Amino acid sequence: MSLNRVMLIGNVGKDPEIRYIDSGVPTATFNLATTTRAYRLQNGTEVPQRTEWHRIYLWRKLAEVTERYVHKGDKVYVEGELRTRTYTDRKGVTHTVTEVWANMLELMSPRKDMITESEKTNETPNDNVFGQDGDKNEPFPF
Repeated sequence: MSLNRVMLIGNVGKDPEIRYIDSGVPTATFNLATTTRAYRLQNGTEVPQRTEWHRIYLWRKLAEVTERYVHKGDKVYVEGELRTRTYTDRKGVTHTVTEVWANMLELMSPRKDMITESEKTNETPNDNVFGQDGDKNEPFPF
């Protein structure tokens, strides 16, 4: 038995790159930063904060969602598997990269383009969201 599963929560480093493969299927890639807090060992040694960068690869529906909603600085949850590949650059140098092939993406930052009705109208949270007072003698509050 084996398991290849990655779960990350972090911040998007720059806007995702969207591409379409030959068959017209969308793909998206972006870098995700995860940071480990600084801490002190029992012997008093300070271990500094450390940021790791992860290359995230998405395709099909997840790529479409990424294109529409994911932007630089957004906090996201990504789940997927590690894949390693090699490629040769234009100078003939071979590189090995490890990527997270995502099969789940959850947006954790509030959407900037979404303003709640209470923010638009300055209603208090206790205001009736349906705009009706209803029958005050009803035994049920809904």
